Amino acid sequence: MSIETTSSRPASAAPAVELVVLDMAGTTVVDDGIVEQAFVRTADRVDLGPSLTREEALKHVRDTMGQSKIDVFRHLAGGDEQVAQRAAEQFEVAYGELVDELGVDPIEGAGDLIDALRACGVAVVLTTGFAPATRDRLLDALGWQVDAALSPVDAGRGRPAPDLVLTALLRTGASSVASVVVVGDTASDVLSGRAAGAGLVVGVTTGAHTREQLLVAGADVVLDSVRELAGLPQLAGLLTTATATASPVLIS
Repeated sequence: MSIETTSSRPASAAPAVELVVLDMAGTTVVDDGIVEQAFVRTADRVDLGPSLTREEALKHVRDTMGQSKIDVFRHLAGGDEQVAQRAAEQFEVAYGELVDELGVDPIEGAGDLIDALRACGVAVVLTTGFAPATRDRLLDALGWQVDAALSPVDAGRGRPAPDLVLTALLRTGASSVASVVVVGDTASDVLSGRAAGAGLVVGVTTGAHTREQLLVAGADVVLDSVRELAGLPQLAGLLTTATATASPVLIS
C-alpha cells in the first residue's frame, strides 16, 4: 500500500468516524476515460461556440473532473445558458450510451468496503457531479446499498464548494464535520472536503488527478485505491472487527 500525507494531525486526536463521503466515477466506479468520451460525443452533437478549441475544452474537462457538469458546460459555452443546458443534457445521454456499450465496473474492493463501513455503524454517502438520472443508473447497475447518493442539484452547489459534504452530514445526522471522512480522485473532491472542514480528506489515484495534484489541493493522505481506506488508523480497528470473517481484501 502506497500512502503519502501532508497532515501532521495525530490520528488519536480525531473523533470517531461517523460518515464516509465517497465520490463515484474514478473513486468507487471505474472511469476508463468514459467522461472524456461522453464529452467528445457531446461536442459532436452540440455547438459549444468559438471560445475554446476542442483540445482546450477537453483540457478544461480534465481539470474540472468532479465538478457539476452544468457548471463545466457553462464555462465551455462562454456563459450561454441555453447552450450549456443542451450540452449538459446531451452529456448525460452520451454517458448513458457508453454505460450501455461498455458496462459499469466498480473499483476493486469498493463494494465490500461500503458494506463493511455500514456494518460497523459508519454511514456511507456517494456524491457525484452527474445528474440524478445518471447517478441512479450507475447505482442500479452496481447494486450498492448506501445511506444516500447526492448530486449537485440535491445540495445547492457542486464541488469544490462544501455543499455536497455538508448535505451528506445533514442527511445522515453525523454529529460533527470532524467525524466525516471525504474520499475522491480529483482536486475538486479534496477542495470540497477541505472547505467543509472534514476531519479527514483522502485522495485516491484511480481516477482523473495525480498524487501530486491531490496533495497540492490539500489531501491529508493519498492512497493508491479506495480499498486501502481500511488500512488507515482512523478506520482500521472498526473495519477489522466488522470484517473478521470477510474477504481479506479489506484488511491492509
